[in-house]
Amino acid sequence: MANPLLDQSGLPKFSSIEPSNLSPAVSTLLENLDKDFADLTSKLSSGEETKSVDYEEVLPELEKMQFGLGYAWGVTSHLNGVKNSEDLRKAYEENQPKVVKAMAQFSQSREVYDALSAIRASMTEGEDIDFETSQKLRAVDNSLRGMKLGGVGLDGAEKDRFNEIRLRLAEIGTSFSNNVLDATKAFSLVVEDAAEVEGVPDSAKAMWASAYHASLGDEGKDVEVDAEKGPWKITLDMPSYIATMTHVPSRSVREKVYKAYITRASEFTEVDEDGKSKNNVPSIYEILKLKEERAKMLGFNNHAELSLASKMAPTVDSVKELSDLILDKALPSALRELEEITAMARANGGDDYTEENLEKLMPWDTTFWSERLKESKFDLKEEELRPYFALPSVLDGMFGLIERLFNVEVKKDESGVETWNPDVSFYNLYDKDSGKQIASFYLDPFSRPADKRGGAWMDVCIGKSDACGKDIPVAYLTCNGSPPVGDKPSLMTFREVETLFHETGHGLQHMLTKASVGDVAGINGVEWDAVELPSQFMENWCYDKKTVYGFAKHYETGEPLPEEMFEKLKEQKTYGAGMMACRQLLFGLLDMELHSNFDAEAAENGGETIFDVHRRMAEKCTPYSQPLPEDRFLCTFSHIFAGGYSAGYYSYKWAEVMSADAFGAFEEVGLENEEKVQEVGRKFRDTVLSLGGGVDPMEVFKRFRGREPSPEALLRHNGLTE
Repeated sequence: MANPLLDQSGLPKFSSIEPSNLSPAVSTLLENLDKDFADLTSKLSSGEETKSVDYEEVLPELEKMQFGLGYAWGVTSHLNGVKNSEDLRKAYEENQPKVVKAMAQFSQSREVYDALSAIRASMTEGEDIDFETSQKLRAVDNSLRGMKLGGVGLDGAEKDRFNEIRLRLAEIGTSFSNNVLDATKAFSLVVEDAAEVEGVPDSAKAMWASAYHASLGDEGKDVEVDAEKGPWKITLDMPSYIATMTHVPSRSVREKVYKAYITRASEFTEVDEDGKSKNNVPSIYEILKLKEERAKMLGFNNHAELSLASKMAPTVDSVKELSDLILDKALPSALRELEEITAMARANGGDDYTEENLEKLMPWDTTFWSERLKESKFDLKEEELRPYFALPSVLDGMFGLIERLFNVEVKKDESGVETWNPDVSFYNLYDKDSGKQIASFYLDPFSRPADKRGGAWMDVCIGKSDACGKDIPVAYLTCNGSPPVGDKPSLMTFREVETLFHETGHGLQHMLTKASVGDVAGINGVEWDAVELPSQFMENWCYDKKTVYGFAKHYETGEPLPEEMFEKLKEQKTYGAGMMACRQLLFGLLDMELHSNFDAEAAENGGETIFDVHRRMAEKCTPYSQPLPEDRFLCTFSHIFAGGYSAGYYSYKWAEVMSADAFGAFEEVGLENEEKVQEVGRKFRDTVLSLGGGVDPMEVFKRFRGREPSPEALLRHNGLTE
């Protein structure tokens, strides 16, 4: 039987891909890649050829030769996140060094670098260049910069060491993620006393009762799930954890679950059956040391400087300045919010919450009482909203918004496209003017803690590329939302609705691109601190009346969301905005501090530890909520230690300034003015969503908005303008 990872003519053959396919596929693809690359470098190094080399002879050729391995490895990486297994982990870890090494040769080829430098010298630039030329310019500039940061200027032992670091960082990143996944699914707490879950929403109890029933395996075949009587099995995957912190009245249950959550993948985590440690603490120190060493080899003072070399933010100080500007507004608001929450707990929580018994709220109290305060302020419970947010209806409404704004129709593909799980569905996008299919995406909406990592993300399945003959970009949209329970559809929390809109925003930038140079098509080549613009922009529409009433109808009766509930939902938008902003700023500044001003060597010899830095940055950003001594949040901070956000987590706030300002363009014409909203929507598609990495992101924003972004809209949207 043919290897499904080598059948790259269309969509991945998910139903036939097995972990055993990976090694033979990688071997075949590497053999082809090595031969093609050797032929290219030989041609480029032959005499005078480099001086007269043409763009078409270099970057498009590189795109073509990298496609095969990129396709197979991308599919495998995706499966590693959504259908994780021991066999797949083993195959992935075995082949990762070969893939990393193969990709390193592209960034370190002097022949390619010299050819691209010659091409760049021959290219003209200016304000009047067309989009095709702009794409090529950006692709060449990005490639040259990427090669400099990839060690093209290094030789001998220094180059060998650089490549060792690259390989080791890839290995640690994978083990870091695996440890988080394993530690998350290792914990569970069975609750049998109904008093401990009194008042908890039915949806949460049903989820926990189903989890308990599933854990019985064959023994549970004749046992009925009883959401009211239990038992209930609480786990650490997001829907379960958030429901526990928000709704469980028992302080002891919340404390156990909270402490289990903040100590995952740390020295407090038990070793597995094979005696293998799941502790990420040593990995973090090694990552920080390796990244600093690599940065210094390239002439930077630290990893943060290296990271910012390819971002919009010019310096570490500029990131801190924006963060401090927002923090100055957010912190007083956060302190007022906590005061109110504490007063609520003191007044309604009984003896446990008197000042004599509890000096201040503990971290496992705050979310619970914040929710009670929100319910009392707005007379609206999250559970009352869920029946109006059934996933099928939310999708219909979101697709309606996409059609209104961007003139694109989204249709479910019923042709039997292969997927990795029955929960997954597949959709096609059609341009309404031409009727032509322009993109597709997979949607994997539900939490599956046994084999799917937490969080939500968008990733590339197939990118648009003239060189590779790919005209239909395909995206993966992955969430970890509340799964259906029994015969009920997935009834989403409002936050889950926002998350779906967020990831779809990323997907739209990938799918609606007009760029045809693969390296700058869609999200490729977009500076990291601009890439969150479309995703955060889409979240704003969750508070737009026309959009919400496009999906908010009761899943049983079809009745629309009552008007007063929608008004309360809008009023809630800025509830807790101060504390939320401070939390995000803490993560961003903690990340930047660790990568710019922290000495990992000294820490291992009695100096300041990573957890000391966490406490120090919390003193600045969230002084009202210091981490517990055993808090090991950093051990699960996959964004910066296993993802692409190291010295880049600030990007969420940086891009939020742009996304809020972009939505301001719609507010200015009037959200009720449908004709104008559609006009601005088309402009957003033609700039932010279409140009991808083919135009500098500040220029893209200016083409849409007519000026540079201002933080005023962000502060206004968050109620922080006082």
